[in-house]
Amino acid sequence: MTASTYGGRPNGGLPAEVTSFVGRRHEVAEVKQLLSASRAVTLTGTGGVGKTRLAVRVGQDVRRAFRDGVWLVELAELDGPAMLAEAVAEALEIRDHTGATTMGVLTCHLRDKQALLILDNCEHMIAECAALSETLLRAAPDLRVLATSRQAMGISGEQAVPVAPLPLPDLQVPLEKLIRQDAVRLFAERARAVLPSFTVSEDNREVVTRIVRLLDGLPLAIELAAVRLRALSVEQLLDRLDDRFRLLTGGSRAVLPRHQTLRALIDWSYALCSQGERLLWERASVFAGGLDLEAAEAVCGEDGIDPLDVMDLVIGLVDKSVLIREDHPGGVRYRMLETLRQYGRERLAGSGCEPDLQRRHRTYYRELAARARAELFGPGQVAWFARLRREHANLRAALDSWLNTPGEARAALSMSGDLLYHWITSYYLAEGRGWLEQALAADTEPSRVRAGALWAGSWLAIIQADIPAATALLGESRRLGEELEDEPVLAYVALFRGMVAMCEGRTEAAIELYRDALARHRRTGDPVGIALSLIRLTLAHSFLGDSSAAIAAGEECLAECEASGEGWHRAYTMMALGVQVWRQGDLERAAELEKQSLTFNRAVGDPLGAGVNIEVLAWIAASQGRHQRAARLLGVLETMWSCAGAPLSGFGHLAQYHDDCERAMREVLGEPAFETAVRRGARLPLEEALSYALEEDKPERPAKEEERTPLTRREKEIAELVAQGMTNKEIAASLVIAQRTAEGHIEHILTKLGFSSRAQIAVWVGERARADGHD
Repeated sequence: MTASTYGGRPNGGLPAEVTSFVGRRHEVAEVKQLLSASRAVTLTGTGGVGKTRLAVRVGQDVRRAFRDGVWLVELAELDGPAMLAEAVAEALEIRDHTGATTMGVLTCHLRDKQALLILDNCEHMIAECAALSETLLRAAPDLRVLATSRQAMGISGEQAVPVAPLPLPDLQVPLEKLIRQDAVRLFAERARAVLPSFTVSEDNREVVTRIVRLLDGLPLAIELAAVRLRALSVEQLLDRLDDRFRLLTGGSRAVLPRHQTLRALIDWSYALCSQGERLLWERASVFAGGLDLEAAEAVCGEDGIDPLDVMDLVIGLVDKSVLIREDHPGGVRYRMLETLRQYGRERLAGSGCEPDLQRRHRTYYRELAARARAELFGPGQVAWFARLRREHANLRAALDSWLNTPGEARAALSMSGDLLYHWITSYYLAEGRGWLEQALAADTEPSRVRAGALWAGSWLAIIQADIPAATALLGESRRLGEELEDEPVLAYVALFRGMVAMCEGRTEAAIELYRDALARHRRTGDPVGIALSLIRLTLAHSFLGDSSAAIAAGEECLAECEASGEGWHRAYTMMALGVQVWRQGDLERAAELEKQSLTFNRAVGDPLGAGVNIEVLAWIAASQGRHQRAARLLGVLETMWSCAGAPLSGFGHLAQYHDDCERAMREVLGEPAFETAVRRGARLPLEEALSYALEEDKPERPAKEEERTPLTRREKEIAELVAQGMTNKEIAASLVIAQRTAEGHIEHILTKLGFSSRAQIAVWVGERARADGHD
């Protein structure tokens, strides 16, 4: 007898959906497109993310394209691969009486069939599912396989599609938009199934949003949570989610037992891991906000895991959807859903190894902060800023661990001071000051570390315009510096005392303090201190009207920064020079300096630096008669300073220019027009505001002009002055730069153009002008 099929279902064997399918429009479209081009597609992702529902929905949508049906093979209930082929045959409703092997029957049956086979939950016999799929696909040219698994099968031609949790909702959006976000929709629909009167309203929107965010947007967890509304209010549900593994039970009895509780589901994932992968899962749970490979090797290696094996174990956990791979400009990072991290943390605590892993973690991040501080002034600076920002959650966890470990407060003091530039160049200003205050309160013994933390805290206080606190911190730091004869501490104390003097209107005293700081920093060879002192001297001399001294200090600082490939202090130097050049009336040059500085501050995400740049650009616009632009920029600043929590970022003496600008714009535009322009600026999203400040909508220069000259804009300007017969001294005076800077530019021009004389530069300028006339 021959094999035959029974059932007569032309649409194949797919279960009916008993609950609504929410969201996933993009994923459904992507999988359908891939199935049209590839014969094997695997949906990968962590347990409970909705792979099965997605596969079934795709199968329903495409069933008309498969003449011989779409068939679901549920594999989760199989204990092992022994009955794999039989399970497929049963799902296809094949009855065989020939005595042939089941695989033989399957290949014979499917050879001429145009069908889609959905293999659901392949992870516990991934190798066998891969072998079966390859055999069937080779035998049946019109067969397609759609699999779901924690990891891809790894067969030829397979397309793997990672299925992520539902996007986390944004609490800030209007209610009508919030209720359309997939995670909230899923919660609301499942809640109405047990509580028909439930709706997401203005009264409960925050609680609902926090619930689905705490559950990582994981569909199974959201569904299990919604079921608890039979007995709990949404507020009670939120309060109990810290014990989510005990709370989230009692799902549908019709589904597999491991899908009825969140813990059972994750136990299943844990059981699929090797011993080394389980250890790494547990140890990686000490990280907050993700980790990179270097951190995994340093913290998780040893004691059962060879550091050389960490990479392979990470790959294994990524394959099994325990770790999520994320690409960043600085390299690849790995993230664990909070639900999986809590599970791993419970396992780690139960093993008794948690204290040791916490020690390794905090030690690693203290050393990371120290390395970032040591490499602050140089070409690696921007990469360090970005890296520390990515590691912020881990830095916070490490500081908390140091502070809560008896006898380790000094480590927290050292680490919080080393992170000074992280606090300043991000939105963590207030948080950084808080960490320093906690550490200073916990470790009161006199030490160089304490003295350094005191002046670091004073800078944060100055930026926040808390001058009394800054003065007190500097007083203690100075006393400790003198007792310990610590020259670096005394140098920074002088620098920040100068900043306090500027804020108090004592400009001459500030200049003396800055000069003292500069001399001390030069003796200790501290490039950071030298740059900061020169920047502040530039601003102070400018404020007094001493333009030559201001320009000299600024040009010297630029030279120091450029020689080291340094960016952040260079950007602030350009800002300070921009203020001086604006005061001298060279508005175009001043705007150019501020835009260059703003471009850098925007790239590194420094809100305080960007805010000062936009301040100066507003004053420049007012001086240019561009009154609407000036008023709009003042509106942008209202938003920026509100977010940063630091008006004028510690450059309080510049507030006079801001007030003058605002007063003038009110008079010129009139109150209604001024307020309208300010509101328009304040409503701009951050990126649009920065783009507006940089005037990026203005047409760029033709590319052919840039291609035919290797000179920078500044060098072309100087070349034209050379052609006019000006001496180096006259060029320096005309451009308000130091003579040695002008000489350096001319040397660069000669080198770039391959010339040996100023006369050749003049001829080149003339030829270029004639060429421009013919374009």
